[in-house]
Amino acid sequence: MSTGGPSALSKLSASTRVTRNANNDSASMTFRLNQVVQSGYAIQDPPHHLHVYSHKHNTHITLTRPNREPLLSMSCGNIGFRKAQRSKFDAAHQLASFMMGKIQEEGHLLTMKRLEVVLRGFGPGREAFTKVLLGSEGKNIRNMVCRVTDATRLKFGGCRSKRVRRLG
Repeated sequence: MSTGGPSALSKLSASTRVTRNANNDSASMTFRLNQVVQSGYAIQDPPHHLHVYSHKHNTHITLTRPNREPLLSMSCGNIGFRKAQRSKFDAAHQLASFMMGKIQEEGHLLTMKRLEVVLRGFGPGREAFTKVLLGSEGKNIRNMVCRVTDATRLKFGGCRSKRVRRLG
C-alpha cells in the first residue's frame, strides 16, 4: 500500500524543522545579552540595610548605606524609656514607629531604591518591628523591602553556658 509520495508524518516533520546555524544562534544571543546589560536590567543597585537587634533587655534599630555605613541609629533609651521599661514590647513598638517616621522625615526614602531588613535576636522588639513594618506606619518603606534575613547567632557546642538562675 505504498503511495509514491512522502507520508503525512514526513511532511509534518519537514515543515516543523528549524534550520539555524550555531553561529547565528550565538550572535543573536550575545546581541540580546548586550541589550540587557546596557539597559541596566541585569545590574541592580545594592540595597540599604535596616538592622533590627532585639534582645531581652533592649532593641536597637540602625539604617545603613549599602556599604554598611550607618545613616541613623536608635534604641529604646533614645526615645525616653529607662531601665526595665526598655525591654517591653510597647517600647520596641514606639521605637520602630519613631524610626519609620524619622527615615521619612530626613528624606532617606528618596535615596533608597531597595532595602534589606536584617533581624537579629529573639526579643520582644522583633515582633514589634514586624507589626510596625506591616502596619500603617511602614506603608512607604514596605514596598522597598527586597529581602528579609535573620542574622541571629546560634551556638554549636562552644563553651559551657552559665548556670541557670533560680529564684525562690
